[in-house]
Amino acid sequence: MGKEQTFVLVKPDGVQRGLIGTIVSRFENRGLKVIGAKLITINPELAEKHYSEHVDKPFFTGLVEFICSGPSFAMVLEGKNAVSIVRQMMGATNPLESSPGTIRGDFGIDLGRNVIHGSDTNPGSSEREIDLFFDKLEFSSYERIDEEWLYE
Repeated sequence: MGKEQTFVLVKPDGVQRGLIGTIVSRFENRGLKVIGAKLITINPELAEKHYSEHVDKPFFTGLVEFICSGPSFAMVLEGKNAVSIVRQMMGATNPLESSPGTIRGDFGIDLGRNVIHGSDTNPGSSEREIDLFFDKLEFSSYERIDEEWLYE
């Protein structure tokens, strides 16, 4: 079984609204496991690196300011098809286009306050974001007790 790792960030709006536990529970209930997690207030330097693909876009400054505005909850999730599963569970970037049952569809209203970020499906995105936010020593490797019931 090929396990994947992916980066997920509960943004400042999600932290302030007390959604960390709810969001982590959704991923764990789906069968993904948390192998690294921390509460972090992102500084502008890290934010600019994280959002570097948007540097020339008009919303870049606002994006950086918002992500630095309060604590975020960073985590690395692991499991079979983790990247695709997380993307599906988050819903569309714009909460108004997100289906009910997705994180953004259930908790978001405005594009600029969409609660969560997850690595996209582009090759190398997860690894790049994980390396920006975590040192490999911060990970714990373990087997979930239910993995034999999750995976064929």
